Amino acid sequence: MEGLRNLPSFGWWDLVDIAIVSVLIYEFLKLIKGTRAVQMALGSFLLVLLFYISRLAPLQTVNWLVRNVLVYVVFAAIVIFQSDIRRALAHFGRAPFFRYFAKPEGAEETIEEVVVAATMMAGHRTGAIIVVEREIGLRNYIESGIPLDAALTYDLLVTIFQPGSPLHDGAVIVQEGRVAAAACFLPLTVAPRFARDLGSRHRAAVGITEECDAVALVVSEETGHISLALDGRLERDLDAERLRARLEGLLLYGRPHRRSAPATVHEL
Repeated sequence: MEGLRNLPSFGWWDLVDIAIVSVLIYEFLKLIKGTRAVQMALGSFLLVLLFYISRLAPLQTVNWLVRNVLVYVVFAAIVIFQSDIRRALAHFGRAPFFRYFAKPEGAEETIEEVVVAATMMAGHRTGAIIVVEREIGLRNYIESGIPLDAALTYDLLVTIFQPGSPLHDGAVIVQEGRVAAAACFLPLTVAPRFARDLGSRHRAAVGITEECDAVALVVSEETGHISLALDGRLERDLDAERLRARLEGLLLYGRPHRRSAPATVHEL
């Protein structure tokens, strides 16, 4: 009984502490599920396990080797998984709590102009890629293109993507209801689930949404189909009404993304 009296007290703050740690672990496991980080985590766990086994045995040579390897594993993980770490930090920054501090301004006008422009270009099979910034800034990608800082109108978007225009190659980035830049370079996705012959516009749209929470709209010049990329996934063959509804849900109300089937070459 004397030993039980010496046990530390357990209060509300301890419950909060455990709840926060549990949520962090749960979110971490969701982030690495199905990625190469799972193998890295298992490998690190085996190294740590081997380290403690070598201390208990004792295996002096193994212990020395593991201790020296573990020093470099941390730096190697940062270099190898820098994009995954960036994506994880961005994921936590998109938590519902923070969305209350980011109110869309002029989103209705932005949606309408983008929908009209996409529909017109789809009718003429004019290839285009339009990226709409949300909570995570796209400054690095804006600086890679030609700065415009122009009012967003459908005729401006259609003009930019005309085949004879010097700005038609690359992406247009929309920031706070304005065309921030055109001819922007975007990262191409390397996800194996996407077909190798997927068009560069579609791969760029998926690639940018793997890095941040932006919405990317693609018009195929080969089929005239409109696709929408979000969170590294692609929704295909959207008409004007479906596109408007999706953009309103994402830019006005912040609805969670409805998971779609992996893209195939048929969407080109």
